[in-house]
Amino acid sequence: MRILGIDPGIATVGFGVVDVEKSRQKLVTCGVITTPAKTPLSSRLDRIQRDLNELIAQVQPDVVAMEELFFNTNITTGISVAHGRGVLLLTCYQAGLPIYEYTPLQVKQAVVGYGRAEKKQVMDMVRRILNLKAAPKPDDAADAVAIALCHARSSTSLLTKETRFDPCSTT
Repeated sequence: MRILGIDPGIATVGFGVVDVEKSRQKLVTCGVITTPAKTPLSSRLDRIQRDLNELIAQVQPDVVAMEELFFNTNITTGISVAHGRGVLLLTCYQAGLPIYEYTPLQVKQAVVGYGRAEKKQVMDMVRRILNLKAAPKPDDAADAVAIALCHARSSTSLLTKETRFDPCSTT
């Protein structure tokens, strides 16, 4: 199974592609989709959609794992990210890909074993799980890889296999 992990954003969208065979995970590629600052929101959304379509065509994922929206204090930034996340969801849906969504707590729990883990702990476990010399860079790409690993670990759960699981939790 090839998993495309996505860390939503507007200025920077992280992506990580992980191949999973039985209990082994291998990093295929990771990086970021960026949009220029001070560009109209509609233009940024268009660029995100075009770049994600190109990425999907290149890496041919079987599923998408995306982080659910989470923001603390800056509601304006949260709204912009929500716009970007909507475009990401729609693009993946139109590509016919099953979409799985995870909270930051679920990602940390799956990767580190502790839902309140620090970012540094998550990055170190990503490095260890994938047997990498260093954690992926930049941080948005590393976060997306962690999201893909979360799905890799969650999708092998007996609970997932024993129940009819709706691949798109947004419906």
